[in-house]
Amino acid sequence: MTALPLPELVEAWVSGWALSRATPAPIAIPGGVRVEVGDVGHRVRHVFHTYDRERLAAVPAGPGAWIKTAGELPPMPGWTHGPPGHLMSIELKREKTEPPPGYTLRIVDGPVLRSVIEAADGTTAAHAHIAVETGSAVIDRVETDPAHRRRGLGRVAVGALTTRASELGARTGVLVATDVGRDLYTAMGWTWRSHLPSVLVPET
Repeated sequence: MTALPLPELVEAWVSGWALSRATPAPIAIPGGVRVEVGDVGHRVRHVFHTYDRERLAAVPAGPGAWIKTAGELPPMPGWTHGPPGHLMSIELKREKTEPPPGYTLRIVDGPVLRSVIEAADGTTAAHAHIAVETGSAVIDRVETDPAHRRRGLGRVAVGALTTRASELGARTGVLVATDVGRDLYTAMGWTWRSHLPSVLVPET
């Protein structure tokens, strides 16, 4: 399967991220999209599929504004650098996703699919979300409880969701990883596609 071009991959990620976070749908703008998130500290997010200094400079630097762009992101006066991001993709396929002994896995269906891995005492040890939209599936909110890390639970939580998404007809998996997550997902077969750094205007 031919990999999605970078602009389409970025827009697929934003659409899935917005669905996962229950925000309004992204609005097309030149070079990308805008999402009216509406949270304190994260009022609005502009995401660009190509770095363009003039377009980024034109984004209003109001409190709670965020910018993400594919490529490198030089310092911008009035903005604070946010966490680094790595846009990654994978061709979806069925995977064997058995949790280790002592854990159980369940999938919660809905507009956003969730995988939940529970420990023997019934507490949630790990979970992940995936939003399936127009042939792409966006992984979001992957988290493993600190007491249960280094047991492969994150890999199982993600693999269960990508398998389910492929059964629903999605062809491409998309996510944005942290620096640490990039190594994990690379080991799982994901392909690094672009830096996706961010800047923001803090809101106090």
